[in-house]
Amino acid sequence: MTMPHPDFKPLSLMSAGHVAAAAPAEPWTPLPYADVPRYDASTVLSQWPRLHAGHPLPPPEREHPLADGWALYHSGEFERAAALGLLHGPEGLVLANQATAIYANYLEPRESVRLSMFRQVIERAGAQATAEPDNCQALYWQAYALGRYSQGISVARALAQGLGSKLKGALERVIELQPDHADAHIALAAFHAEVIDKVGALVGRMTYGVRAEASVELFERGLALNPHSASALMEYGRALLMLHGDARMGEATQLYEKAAALKPVDAKERLDVELARAGLSD
Repeated sequence: MTMPHPDFKPLSLMSAGHVAAAAPAEPWTPLPYADVPRYDASTVLSQWPRLHAGHPLPPPEREHPLADGWALYHSGEFERAAALGLLHGPEGLVLANQATAIYANYLEPRESVRLSMFRQVIERAGAQATAEPDNCQALYWQAYALGRYSQGISVARALAQGLGSKLKGALERVIELQPDHADAHIALAAFHAEVIDKVGALVGRMTYGVRAEASVELFERGLALNPHSASALMEYGRALLMLHGDARMGEATQLYEKAAALKPVDAKERLDVELARAGLSD
């Protein structure tokens, strides 16, 4: 069984000051699944706590256009959701950045466009975080996009440029601001495991302050906050293999099986469940 990386890549060589031009206006690839739950403004608000269990966010008013935007996002209409979010100032940036980043991560087939979309999110979220240093949503989506942008870049080079400490600090700040932010716990847990995997436990602890025990604790806390997260279960499985090797393959496989058996409540969860199934079949 292979263990594909489901969600967060914790390092990048790119800073907000090196953002490239926006992605070209090309049609986004539609969600390939017909069985995704569909939402409208009323139903998305009624399911808000479950839909946002990973990253708590105050719901918009029922009459606010962003209620329709979030309904589009959770139904898998990522392009329309992102466009609507961009029309509604700072409040809409969370929706725009989340829709863009999730679409780019899971569905965009063109690598150049995918990376350009991540650069858009880095620029928007980075500017918002600079203006609002305590905006944990801006901090989180900037970190998410920076990490995903780094997929093809050496983690060792990123660490050498000091971005590991920067990203670790940002995620710790999110957790400080919002202790029930499950996704930030999972992302920080993955960071600990990734660094240990690349530089070793001793160098990781002395240079970057990462520990295998902290990774496990953060995973456990994140899953306690959001036990329905397929991406968190897969991240935990990958981390066990990075930290302990094939000796933990049985536990990692069980985590993937649990992720694959979840009933998705929105488009992203549907994509995660499919990824877990693919990991088990390889």
